[in-house]
Amino acid sequence: MQFDASQLRSSGAHAEWTTSTPTWAYALADIGPWILAVVAGIALARALLQTRRYRALAVFDATRQSATHAALIAAEARTTGEIVPVVLERSDRYPGANWLSALVALILGTLLLAPHLPWGAPYELLCWQLGMAAVGFLLALVVPGWKRMFIGEARASEMAEEQAINEFHRLGLSQTSARTGVLLFVSLLERRVVVLGDAGIHAKVGDAHWDTTRSAIIDGVRKGCVDEGLIDGIRLCGAVLEQHFPWEHGDRNELPDRIVVRRE
Repeated sequence: MQFDASQLRSSGAHAEWTTSTPTWAYALADIGPWILAVVAGIALARALLQTRRYRALAVFDATRQSATHAALIAAEARTTGEIVPVVLERSDRYPGANWLSALVALILGTLLLAPHLPWGAPYELLCWQLGMAAVGFLLALVVPGWKRMFIGEARASEMAEEQAINEFHRLGLSQTSARTGVLLFVSLLERRVVVLGDAGIHAKVGDAHWDTTRSAIIDGVRKGCVDEGLIDGIRLCGAVLEQHFPWEHGDRNELPDRIVVRRE
């Protein structure tokens, strides 16, 4: 017995079904990239507006340095202790932040320009994506506020503390005869203040005093007045150094009365 295949296919009940994509999904696909563009634009504008606060000579110019230096001389005139304020633009170059910014720019740019990218031309597509990554890399390289978005808080604290310790030893604060060196350290990119006191003065005042001093400096920095914060810190440290290590006739200044301001 033979079957007619054409008759078999046309007989019986049959139906088809399709899955429909929700309307909101199409809307999201249309406006999603623009939302990302607006967010990225706002973030970049904010980073550009904040550039000044990450420049040491912008927030701590010659006039403010002079006022801080005068406060330092006055404080050290009454004690054998040594105080050195340090203001750095950054404690590390954070090369990883540059590459992370490049990756984000590549992904974001691909999403925004997806309908216009040459998906059928691999080499041309690669050039477009490399260009997007280069833009992200350069932004992190030249705009501190943009780079700061790609630096974790734990990493920022770690690098600022490490740099502060390096400065403490590099500037000779660990080599005073009575171990009375004090470092007031401000790192702008990390938004961190570190106060370190050597063993001699630390044994007299403990952690509570350094916490109070750090808070006083932070208050000034938050107001955009690095000089006021450092002057308050110098006065607090000068007072306890005078109390426990007062200046006496014949005492010598073991370290120059100076303020250190540099990029890194």
